[in-house]
Amino acid sequence: MKRVLAIGFLLAVVGAAALLIYFRERATTTEAAPPPPPAAGDLHEAMWYETLAGNLVHCLLCPNSCRLPDGHIGLCRVRKNVGGKLYALSYGQTAAVHADPIEKKPFYHVLPGAQAFSLATPGCNMRCLFCQNWEISQAFPWEVETRAMTPEEAVAATLRAGCQVIAFTYSEPTIFYEYMLDIAKLAKAKGLKTLVVSNGYIQPEPLKALLPFIDAYKVDFKAFNPKFYTELTGGSLAPVLDTLKLVRQSGVWLEIVNLLVTGENDGEDEVRQLARWIKENLGDDVPLHFSRFHPMHKLSNLPPTPVETVIRARAIAREEGLKFVYTGNIPYAEGDSTYSPQTGKIVIERRGYFVVRNALRDGVTPDGETIPGVWK
Repeated sequence: MKRVLAIGFLLAVVGAAALLIYFRERATTTEAAPPPPPAAGDLHEAMWYETLAGNLVHCLLCPNSCRLPDGHIGLCRVRKNVGGKLYALSYGQTAAVHADPIEKKPFYHVLPGAQAFSLATPGCNMRCLFCQNWEISQAFPWEVETRAMTPEEAVAATLRAGCQVIAFTYSEPTIFYEYMLDIAKLAKAKGLKTLVVSNGYIQPEPLKALLPFIDAYKVDFKAFNPKFYTELTGGSLAPVLDTLKLVRQSGVWLEIVNLLVTGENDGEDEVRQLARWIKENLGDDVPLHFSRFHPMHKLSNLPPTPVETVIRARAIAREEGLKFVYTGNIPYAEGDSTYSPQTGKIVIERRGYFVVRNALRDGVTPDGETIPGVWK
């Protein structure tokens, strides 16, 4: 009996510890910086903040709206209050750099077949339990291997690689806002296209200041479900919807991806609601991509999304009147290609991330129909 009681007590302690860790990571308060602290020479002053009484800093970049005492770091893990000023710790510190097919981002209506010079720094302003890049997105800058790269060097590397575009991706570009903005300005001056792959969790004013230097913006839309955002991402739905509207209104090309997580956001009613909202608020020609969830990070206990669920989601969105609906990371050729809304003919044929045939000339089909996008 004593042994049973001891085991029960041990399990209770372990369970309590697990809950403590869970709720600490879900908390919306800020975190103090663990050692080692960045050297003074590594600090780059951030934009979009205000200093309050007592050297308290209020970050105005994203909806987390962190209020940081001196020496503390925000939920993004990369913005720190040092003496009443906010600094971007990851500025110029790349954790991932790679040339990818633009279709991998995915952008299906932007320069088909182009190579995108892609880069990221550590950190993210969400805590998605299913994050596929959690090794860098959920890390402080000193917890992962990084490579110093100035904005000038990033643009030069893009040109050397023969890439036509530069993409801010992998983690969350919002949290390396200053670095992204400086690169984008230089890239535009060199004739490069600039792409943002984001969760859309950003305040309107910083977004408005960024968009003039961006050619295309893709939002990884988590779910048309406020509870999903709160419990599985640590964010909230409403600001993301506002971002989608603002990007669309700005004239910057917009595409949306919805990862269907098994049993969490893959219900047919929710997919239908999302498609209706897009059509009513953004228009029927905004490309929508559905992708398949694979067990990852803290949701490794869930099974992969059935392929049939992803195919059905595409069918539902088309039923609701969206013209360009795609499926990602599943073997389904029909969901890879772009079709003419007027004739139903394939105008861009793809196999996975590769373009097999492109019948468009500057975005115009052989029948004279204009397909919206960024084509030259």
